Amino acid sequence: MLEQLLPFKGHYFERNGLKQHYLNQGEGEPVVMVHGNPSWCYYYRNLVSELQKTHQCIVPDHIGCGLSDKPNDTDYDYTLSQRIDDLEALLDHLDVKEDITLVLHDWGGMIGMGYAARYPERIKRIVLLNTAAFHLPKSKMFPIPLWICRNTLLGTLLVRGFNAFSSIASYVGVKRKPMPKAVREAYVAPFNNWDNRISTLRFVQDIPLSPSDRNYDFVSEISASLSHFSHLPILVCWGHKDFVFDKHFLKQWKQHFPSAVYHEFHDCGHYILEDASDEAIGHISQFMKTTEPSAANESEAA
Repeated sequence: MLEQLLPFKGHYFERNGLKQHYLNQGEGEPVVMVHGNPSWCYYYRNLVSELQKTHQCIVPDHIGCGLSDKPNDTDYDYTLSQRIDDLEALLDHLDVKEDITLVLHDWGGMIGMGYAARYPERIKRIVLLNTAAFHLPKSKMFPIPLWICRNTLLGTLLVRGFNAFSSIASYVGVKRKPMPKAVREAYVAPFNNWDNRISTLRFVQDIPLSPSDRNYDFVSEISASLSHFSHLPILVCWGHKDFVFDKHFLKQWKQHFPSAVYHEFHDCGHYILEDASDEAIGHISQFMKTTEPSAANESEAA
């Protein structure tokens, strides 16, 4: 059972006839961790174990991922705006509307910053982990494997028929050392048949590359909103050996957020919380502590 792969008890939020699974651990100010593709809340398990000591850790599984329902296209619109709506609905359901720390990975960056663009006043800090909230950098060629998955019937067969996207990511997403077999199997476990792999394909097909694509203008709006957050405490942990979110994306983040704190791991890949788990979690934990106003500062402000 997938539930046994997580060291926490999960919860479910029902909306529009679909059940969304999420973790809700600890108490204190909220830390909302948003995963990408092709992963699920399992990616954040070690970070939750650390931060739940002092914070409320909320980690949704996107619809189609992890322990959430995996509907077909008739019952769910697998697109960016829907993902942001889902996140908003869950946080409203939990009455989480202030002092939010966002932790964002992969597609989670676009989803999380899309939510932040709607409610900038709710965001207190941001942690970025090999992700994006803007268009493909002009200096970056769209990776051929993603092009195949996005645009061809062969890609559909590979992703939905053979779980190629999730399976390959579990191997190439780390660089320091291979994932242990049990961890690798946990990453691919939710995507165990053709029907349950719909989200891994739809995420790729939803990538907007030209103005004619459905979400192109929407991504432009999210990108334009980033300037509203440059004054916030921002931490970036980045694996340089990510073949998608590479140095070109990192350079663009540095242009948007020049005052952020950057920790770069030259020997790590896409799944930075697996590749450099202890170091990255240590940096995030320290970041949370050092960006918390002291009692003295609060008294002075009062």
